[in-house]
Amino acid sequence: MKNLFELAQTGAATPAELGYYFPAEFAPQESMWLSWPHKEASWPGKIETVFAPYSQFITEVAKGQKVNINVADEAMKAFALAHLEKAGADLSKIFFHFFPTNDAWCRDHGPAFLINPNAEIKKVLVKWNYNAWGEKYPPHDLDNQIPIHIAEHLGIPYFKPGIVMEGGSVEFNGKGTLLTSTACLLNENRNPHLTQAQIETYLCDYYGVKHILWVGDGIIGDDTDGHIDDITRFVNEDTVVTVVEENKADENHGILAENLEMLKKMRLENGKQLNIVELPMPSPVIWEDQRLPASYANFYIANEVVVVPTFRDKNDQKALDILTDCFPRRRVIGIDSTDIIWGLGSFHCLSQQEPSVK
Repeated sequence: MKNLFELAQTGAATPAELGYYFPAEFAPQESMWLSWPHKEASWPGKIETVFAPYSQFITEVAKGQKVNINVADEAMKAFALAHLEKAGADLSKIFFHFFPTNDAWCRDHGPAFLINPNAEIKKVLVKWNYNAWGEKYPPHDLDNQIPIHIAEHLGIPYFKPGIVMEGGSVEFNGKGTLLTSTACLLNENRNPHLTQAQIETYLCDYYGVKHILWVGDGIIGDDTDGHIDDITRFVNEDTVVTVVEENKADENHGILAENLEMLKKMRLENGKQLNIVELPMPSPVIWEDQRLPASYANFYIANEVVVVPTFRDKNDQKALDILTDCFPRRRVIGIDSTDIIWGLGSFHCLSQQEPSVK
């Protein structure tokens, strides 16, 4: 039999065929991967305001696991270190890699890590193609190479499905179910040559899942065409939190009500109905006459903490209380994301987890 590196490179076998699967985010993590923010055009006129909350995010996660950060060069590393020292981060848990990027959205350009605890090589990754959400923000050539750099650094095989896929567009319960949105994955700016059934085959083959659930559209202001991580998230194997908008005059109300009704009809891989916890939306966050995709669903689940974006809003504490009930074994903290969201994403969009496996 060919070795795993050769199987991955040639595409002779898929991760699913070899017993690999993408764990849930709430499963134990080895580290969190990030790409340090540096693209001024992503936060026009405001990028200097994102480094403090971003460093606070890293500081909290690093209390319970390693954090790996992609930087362009020594100057960017020194700049990052200065901010992390100011934030009081445990620098012994933080590791820098000279892997240059075009932008900071590691959820989407970073690797998808899969595990098989029974295999000789227990961890592999998938290098999907990345086209900056339908060629919206060129160039993206450096971002598209990040999974390869990380695989070579870790010395693990990587699979190349050859289609466009972003980490923010998929959500997992770790037991065989994947949740996504038709608005994103069926958008003609991603993989126009593929049908929904063909996309499902790729998801099963390269994420190691067996069961696909689809919601509809994403929230207003989301330039990713409806990423699931702004809408609905698994908090355990059979429970999701999903955002709802109570104000019927708000343009998100109908979209989110429709998604909620779809979720109520869904069944998991074992036939069970989803447990659904409703999460409020913040009031509209507007900057320079643009509505931003502010959502409490864009939280990051780390080993010891859940970091939730907050928006100086009356619903901040309500959202934190709901998520505290969902994660009884973790600290749930809010970090002000009012400036970060000007980049059209928050903590989950900026990060990618690497699972641990024994």
